[in-house]
Amino acid sequence: MKAPLNWLREYVDIALSPKELAKRLTMSGTEVKGIETIGGWENIVVGQVVAIEPHPHAARLKLATIDLRGECLRSVCGASNLEMGQKVAFARIGAPLIDPQSGEPVRLERAKIRGIASEGMICSERELGISDRHEGIMVLPPDAPLGVPLNDYLGDAIFDLDITPNRPDCLSIIGIAREVAALTGKSVCLPETRYDEPGELIERKVSVEIADPDLCPRYCASLITDVKVAPSPPWMEQRLLACGMRPINNIVDVTNYVMLEYGQPLHAFDYERLAPKRIIVRRAGDESITTLDGVERMLQSDMLVIADGEGPVAIAGVMGGSGSEVTEETTSVLIESANFNSVSIRRTAARLKLRSEASLRFEKGISPELTMLALKRATQLMAELSGGKIARGIIDVYSGKKEAKPIALSTKQVERILGIKIGLEKMMKVLCSLGFDCQTVSTEELSIAIPYWRTDVRLAEDLVEEIARIIGYDELPITLPSGALPQYEADPMRAIRERASDILAGCGIQEVITYSLISLEVSRKVVLNSGLTPLKIANPITTEQEYLRTTLRPGLLEALSANEKHEEGSIRLFEVGKVYLPREGNLPEERQMLAGVLSGPRLDRSWHGEGEVLDFFDVKGVLETLFERLGVEASFEPVNDELFNPGRVARIMLWGEELGIIGELHPRMAEGFDISRPVYLFEINLEKLLPTTIAPRKYRPIPRFPATLRDIALVMDGEVAAKRVQDIIQSFPLVAKVALFDVYTGEQVPQGKKSLAFRILYQSPSRTLTDEEVNKEQERILERLHRELGAALRA
Repeated sequence: MKAPLNWLREYVDIALSPKELAKRLTMSGTEVKGIETIGGWENIVVGQVVAIEPHPHAARLKLATIDLRGECLRSVCGASNLEMGQKVAFARIGAPLIDPQSGEPVRLERAKIRGIASEGMICSERELGISDRHEGIMVLPPDAPLGVPLNDYLGDAIFDLDITPNRPDCLSIIGIAREVAALTGKSVCLPETRYDEPGELIERKVSVEIADPDLCPRYCASLITDVKVAPSPPWMEQRLLACGMRPINNIVDVTNYVMLEYGQPLHAFDYERLAPKRIIVRRAGDESITTLDGVERMLQSDMLVIADGEGPVAIAGVMGGSGSEVTEETTSVLIESANFNSVSIRRTAARLKLRSEASLRFEKGISPELTMLALKRATQLMAELSGGKIARGIIDVYSGKKEAKPIALSTKQVERILGIKIGLEKMMKVLCSLGFDCQTVSTEELSIAIPYWRTDVRLAEDLVEEIARIIGYDELPITLPSGALPQYEADPMRAIRERASDILAGCGIQEVITYSLISLEVSRKVVLNSGLTPLKIANPITTEQEYLRTTLRPGLLEALSANEKHEEGSIRLFEVGKVYLPREGNLPEERQMLAGVLSGPRLDRSWHGEGEVLDFFDVKGVLETLFERLGVEASFEPVNDELFNPGRVARIMLWGEELGIIGELHPRMAEGFDISRPVYLFEINLEKLLPTTIAPRKYRPIPRFPATLRDIALVMDGEVAAKRVQDIIQSFPLVAKVALFDVYTGEQVPQGKKSLAFRILYQSPSRTLTDEEVNKEQERILERLHRELGAALRA
């Protein structure tokens, strides 16, 4: 919402500087995002044309004498709209202007035009930087003060306001003026709306019927005949431009002007194009309408339309139809000022993808009482600017009128909520400055009637907020909290999420956050034959975000695919988040998961040459680091999974229960996400991991006695897993640590066999082991390996 300072001054006396006023508005809850200054003109003053003579050497040029209040200067002018007595913006020699051809800033230089010296220039709006108009000079209102610098007359500060959704009244100049008045202790002066009604009785000319009062509680209309469609006066055009709206003509501009002024959207119909001079407010049928933007739009049965006897002429609260549009040939105008159901307008605008200034205001829930005030103001202005004749009376169909109930507010309530005592008189002063009608019930209680424009105030707590923000939150005294501070409640899941994120980030993996909503097509790419149908949301934004994810894989793979197109190096991503598993007849199970994807070279490119690519064991090493730092003893077991390459996938086990999965994504799956290189993926169920991480840890002292290292190479069948061999060796009491350091298959071992070499660390916590003890322990190890696995020492 943009609010010009000069426009605000028409309703409230403002002595504050723009910066100070912006600060007060922001501190009271109406944030000012920025201030745009219009003006800054130098050597440009308000002048009056007192004489016009023909140029002796050019038929299309004129010599205009400009009175600058006691000083008269002559200017050569070629504008077609130059007339005697006009008030104009006159630039003296040296004034900075905008070149209308190039748009670049220039300074006005002394010059002779066809042999006649020009002592200055009468400016157009483009030369002043006000708008792009350059067809003629800018004509100022007749009451423009002569000889006054143009900067003092037309200069302005425009506030760019960020209005909260609960304050539709502030989507208007008058609404902002009320805020300013309350903050500065001034009163608001609203424009008078008196006018004559010389025309026929309006009921004889048009009828209005509300077929669906649940969507339209009030509909008002007035009629103006014998109008003349023409450009709006400069003052109105400049205000519309300052607020970001494009002037069109005096009829349409009035509806936009009053909407900005009062916050009530209006619409002007070409009365002669309504058949048969009848308005019906109803739900749409199986029909379409071509809107003012020239697009034909199909309507749905829950959308509200304004129709005549033949079909829809406007989409209620959103946009008018081209069939009843006001044109240059229009001679009679029916003005609509109505109130519509906010939910209906929001849904209609969203489905049609047609947001407008009108729908923006209706969506917020404006008051039905505003319709009559805005209609009268628009009728007055339109008759004045078009020369039309106003029909007698106003049609007002008001089926949804509700009586507002007063709210009781006591000083004790204010003290309880704000923590400070505020007297009854001060409460009344603040609330009355905002337009509330306060009646004293007792020495400590008020009965407060809510003004029609404050649709956001429903409770006593709302009134307390009004008191606090007008007094100023920065004026409330600072006090320490009374009572004991609440005890810290540990959140183990949050702790493990943050801990896991820190560990993986330390491993060089970047955290991402992807959408929880996905498409069914993407979901089926990563969840094969599971029988799990993801939950579909009722109001999806797009078809690509219709379903709740049941795994973190889609978002990570899409992120990897997008990054691969711009990154040659390694891409390592992980995410910690929720997945949503459907449960019949109940809300979905929200499960905390951890997943990651790694792809690309192991090391960045350097003078060493091309490095090797990441493989399964790089990812396994990352998870081993994660589990070690979390104090978890997890293991890996072979598994078959269609999503992964056979032989390069393992399930992660913890105390006999599956914790997650790790493996190389099958090339077919990678192609489905447009990924061209090998991808390694892991996914872990944090809910299963959590109990192990929060279990108390046992202290294990650092060994005091030296260790003995022994290396052994074993020959066994090729199908025997190294993990099984390692577990058997590790189970012996004197073995502190065992690690596989070599795997060999080839000529020196029999066909179908393989050689595994292990380094074993023998150590006792109570004594130094002798060679004899180590030899006996190793013999027992070899004997068990031979008995259970058929393994033998390699010769």
